[in-house]
Amino acid sequence: MEKGTIQIYHGLGQGKSSAALGQALRNAEEGKTAIIIQFMKCQINTDYLKKLEPEVKIFRFERTEEGFNDLTDEQKEEEKINIQNGLNYAKKVLGTGECDLLILDEVLGIIDEGIVSEQDVLDILDGKSLYTNVILTGYKITPGLFEKADSVLNVKPEK
Repeated sequence: MEKGTIQIYHGLGQGKSSAALGQALRNAEEGKTAIIIQFMKCQINTDYLKKLEPEVKIFRFERTEEGFNDLTDEQKEEEKINIQNGLNYAKKVLGTGECDLLILDEVLGIIDEGIVSEQDVLDILDGKSLYTNVILTGYKITPGLFEKADSVLNVKPEK
């Protein structure tokens, strides 16, 4: 069994989440499991992904349909609690080795918005079981996460 890696897909281009989902599908094809936890996404229909269970499971802890920046201050505070619940679940998954691949989709966005710190995410990654692979996605990468990652892919438009 190979040691798990940490990959980061970041940048202004589209396709980071799609590339991560592609890795989840590749895992499923190999008989492995993946858990996807989405952050900072507007409510989207993920019913089609339910067809991939039990190999691929997707979770979204935020409850509103609007994007985070469109919420009232009171709604933002409530969503911060929900986002923290998502991170707590990620920590549990990594600590128990519950899946072969954990995707923290748009987790870089919650750092950029100041909802959690870079150190909070690094602490979660430090609890990673030896064989679990992790993919983080989002626009802006932080220096500490860049250093922690085994590979970093910058997705940027060229035309």
